[in-house]
Amino acid sequence: MSELLFEIGTEELPAGFQKPALAQLKKNFTDRAKELNLDHGTVATLGTPRRLALLVEGIADRQPDSREEVMGPSTQAGFDADGNPTKAAIGFARSKGADVSDLQVVETDKGEYLMLVQESKGAATDELLPGLLQDLMEGFSFAKSMRWGANTSAFARPIQWLVALHNGNIIPFVHEGMRASNRSWGHRFMANEEVVVQGIAGYQKSLGKVFVQVDPEERRKEVLFEIERAVAETLNTENAQVAVDEALVDTVCNLVEKPYGVCGSFDERFLQLPDEALITSMREHQKYFPVVDSDKKLLPNFVAVNNTEVKDVALTRTGHERVLRARLEDAFFFFASDKGKSLENRRADLTGIIFQAKLGTMLEKTERVVKLAGLLAEHFVPDSVDEACRAAHLCKTDLLTDMVGEFPSLQGNMGRAYALHDGESEAVALAIEEHYLPKRAGDELPSSALGAVVGLADRLDTLSGCFGIGQLPTGTADPFGLRRIALAILHIVERFEWRLSLHDVVHKALSLYGEKVNGSSETVEQVVGFIRGRFVNDQLAAGVDGQAVDAVTSVGFDDVNDTIRKIQALVAIRNEDAFSVLAASFKRIRNIIKENSATDVDETLLTEKAEKELAAVYRQVTGDVQPLLADRDYDGALSAMLNLKSPVDEFFDGVMVMDEDEAIRRNRLNLLTAIATLFLRVGDISRMHNN
Repeated sequence: MSELLFEIGTEELPAGFQKPALAQLKKNFTDRAKELNLDHGTVATLGTPRRLALLVEGIADRQPDSREEVMGPSTQAGFDADGNPTKAAIGFARSKGADVSDLQVVETDKGEYLMLVQESKGAATDELLPGLLQDLMEGFSFAKSMRWGANTSAFARPIQWLVALHNGNIIPFVHEGMRASNRSWGHRFMANEEVVVQGIAGYQKSLGKVFVQVDPEERRKEVLFEIERAVAETLNTENAQVAVDEALVDTVCNLVEKPYGVCGSFDERFLQLPDEALITSMREHQKYFPVVDSDKKLLPNFVAVNNTEVKDVALTRTGHERVLRARLEDAFFFFASDKGKSLENRRADLTGIIFQAKLGTMLEKTERVVKLAGLLAEHFVPDSVDEACRAAHLCKTDLLTDMVGEFPSLQGNMGRAYALHDGESEAVALAIEEHYLPKRAGDELPSSALGAVVGLADRLDTLSGCFGIGQLPTGTADPFGLRRIALAILHIVERFEWRLSLHDVVHKALSLYGEKVNGSSETVEQVVGFIRGRFVNDQLAAGVDGQAVDAVTSVGFDDVNDTIRKIQALVAIRNEDAFSVLAASFKRIRNIIKENSATDVDETLLTEKAEKELAAVYRQVTGDVQPLLADRDYDGALSAMLNLKSPVDEFFDGVMVMDEDEAIRRNRLNLLTAIATLFLRVGDISRMHNN
């Protein structure tokens, strides 16, 4: 067994490129090693802005030898009557790089056939590694790549050096004229010198001596330590702490090789800015962390993370403060300027923003959202219909402000701030802010029902409109984020436990477009079907029983929370012994009644004891189940339905469904169809039968 160390040294990689690149490096190695039948042990990746490293332990010294038996044509087809090889035998041997004399005759179930035994000796790992490393270099996929000099291969940034070691020995690997060695490089500013690498064991320690923390997880811990240290040492108070943004920590971690925190301050007048505006000004452009007190209130301080050890802290702090001051002055100017014109007075200018070329302007969209929000509010917040409509009326106007123009991520946040400044109610202002939530997968949901109502109306308008003009997402393109929108609709409805008919609300959303879209029932089904697909994927991703999800959604999908309750009821009851047997019987019923839809049962045509008993139990169960279904008590309904298990078994044991008498046959089919229809009120339990 041996080890492999491979390091790609580059110009500074963008922060967002590093984690995906390391994941690709690991996956591409394991995939290629599997193809080569090259055994190995632990595979790890490390990296900084200037390097991507692969560390593999326990690599086999060579491929295993292989023996393959390849069947060819029959002996009769391979040789003529005189025993001479035919074109079939000659062609088969040639295609395998062998001679006819190498073929063997073997006896099979189908008679005598020609067979070629191919044995090959496994190649040494030393021979395989140069080609494998070349495959790794060509296997990266970056959001943006470049070519430089006379190179024909593209990469995220120019490659400066390559380290490739097998058991400490340099691998004879050359990429675009650059020859691999055992020499890496230290920190660009603190130790810009070559460092000899001997193998995996001393790799991190060697780089640590030249001020490079190559382990991203350890470097992340150092970033957290440094920002906390900087605040503690500079402010010297327990009433100040860093507001840690995990995403920003990840970004900063991928911007430095040796983090060093510096705490600075800014003029308190900037605290007049809304918190999100102040935080965004620090975070998006400067990658600074805000500082808060014990009540989470912003303080006039920040923390920057340098890529070098700072010797003159005061000088470095002054530089950071000067840069941030310019950003905050801009934000302060935008904020003051924006407040000079109310959201209401800006609204007419939404005609200048195109929502979608075929669907009209943002003002037209807002007018539709107002109507749809009013309709939803009548159902879910009947005492706040006017506020819902007012919030929808103003929800997009902050897109016209300078602050949102500078910081697009502040849409909604600034809408709330300006709405409060204009004298709008807190409920309306909060709804304007929250109608954008969730902004991304896993993001927080609206806390207010008004924000949820406006957010639903906005998303339903977008989703329905895009489908209405045939603007459907594909496997490679989803410009309007319709998948994300569908998930947001599902999560909002689930969060507030609202009963909502998707078919009805999508039909209404399409009708508000008038002649702009195809508002047919087929389009409605397309939209609801798309949402159903997101629902199924979301449930499966959450670990919900896939058969239960299929059983319910295959029958129908309209009310999200009603669907969830049915799924939960099926999951809860599926471990009952009677249920598994009944599911099997139900599958048989579904197969028998494929061509039958009638459910009328003529009591006078019931001749056998078993069918009379089944009909009687069915009537009893139906009476018990109907009120339970009306109350959406699916647990109770399914428990009552289990009483059909024994009579159904006895029916199939003693009754011939397909009787020669057409009337009797049809009556028995109708009885089974009626039973199936009752179960389908919850789900198709035949899909939960394990064959």
